[in-house]
Amino acid sequence: MKKRLNPIATYLRDVMMAVMIIASGLFLISFSIRIKLNADFLQELGISKEVATEKISNSFLRNYLDYYGIKNLKNIATNNRAAIVKDLGNYAKEYVKSDAFKKQYLAMKEENKPAEQQKLLTPEELKTQTIDNAKKFVETSEELVKKATTPDMKKIYEKNLEDAKQNLKAAQDPNNEQYKSYAEGYPTLVQYSKQAREASLKEWNEKYPDNPLLYIKPQLEDFLESTKDIDYAAQLTEKNGKKYFVNPAYEKKNGNWKKAFRAGKETTETARVFVQQWLTEPGFK
Repeated sequence: MKKRLNPIATYLRDVMMAVMIIASGLFLISFSIRIKLNADFLQELGISKEVATEKISNSFLRNYLDYYGIKNLKNIATNNRAAIVKDLGNYAKEYVKSDAFKKQYLAMKEENKPAEQQKLLTPEELKTQTIDNAKKFVETSEELVKKATTPDMKKIYEKNLEDAKQNLKAAQDPNNEQYKSYAEGYPTLVQYSKQAREASLKEWNEKYPDNPLLYIKPQLEDFLESTKDIDYAAQLTEKNGKKYFVNPAYEKKNGNWKKAFRAGKETTETARVFVQQWLTEPGFK
């Protein structure tokens, strides 16, 4: 496990980290949208509403903890951690009920919609396209023969022209086996294409349900699962300037478990209770 960070980073591990996990996947646009943070809370942080908007947006949208330039963190880190987790958690919970959040979520869903599949050529379209391409190749080859600057180059271009004409002849042959094979398999290709499209849309709708709360739910459940057995009394040892768990099993734990350990019992357990209660509310069923 890495060595503990400075007070600013520690604060974010102790407070913002827990709330970011709680609300992972939320897209916070502005504090000015229907919801207002307590002015004392912002004053305690030592930041303006605009700066608070930027910091929390970065933490949620870009999934990294943006704490640069925030004042008073050292004092807050040792006081009122649970209250700050609740304040930020309540803000996130209220925000996801807003029309602004739902609008942005649905826009994100649309951006991730599977692209339309390339249209399958019908047997007749395939034949027409193949012949047209073969004709163009003949025309290009004829121009190269005319523009050849040396006898050797002319011979090469003439050979290419001969091949191009043979290719065109085969393309125009009504008994071309490739056309027959494609025509026979065309109904199957159409069915397969349809099924593949339906499967991709089904997977997309499952990953991005219309209800934003159902998109958030798995992330909240993952937070509870990954923080249910934190050993806050776990011993650490330092090697080469970095801290590691004495218990090797703990060193193998995932990142969320380790973040929750660094956040501490007060912060993490407050977050867990908050999430457990939130998941019982309407909209998560």
